[in-house]
Amino acid sequence: MTFDRRLDSARLALKIGLGLAAFLAGLDKFFDLLADWPRYLAPAVQATLPLDATTFMRVVGIVEMLVGLAILTSWTRIGSRVAMVWLLAIAGNLLLSGAFLDVAVRDVEMAIAAFALARLTDARDSAAATEPVTSAVSASRVSSAA
Repeated sequence: MTFDRRLDSARLALKIGLGLAAFLAGLDKFFDLLADWPRYLAPAVQATLPLDATTFMRVVGIVEMLVGLAILTSWTRIGSRVAMVWLLAIAGNLLLSGAFLDVAVRDVEMAIAAFALARLTDARDSAAATEPVTSAVSASRVSSAA
């Protein structure tokens, strides 16, 4: 079984897009160039935290940078699954806040993309694992036919 190159180009686009988005959003938690991140924290969630919102968002930023790096490296399979759950948690937080519902919808869509990346990576890894066996079987068939 071989992995279709067209599917691999889609997997690579998701890998780069989701990996960079997670890493850069995490990095921005320290600079607030893209957004005022603490504003996105639901009051109900903020009330339960042992940290102030800014410190919490910096912890979130570290996690996001690690997830982004995982997706961009050989840990894509795990990183994309963590990103999927993480994005759904962010969407849930936004729903609790009653604000930024457009961002919540976007994060659900990104979670679906992370799921697709995980499944495409699974398929590619499965194809790669069976490739040497398939090649060896094909080679033995050719030599036995000769």
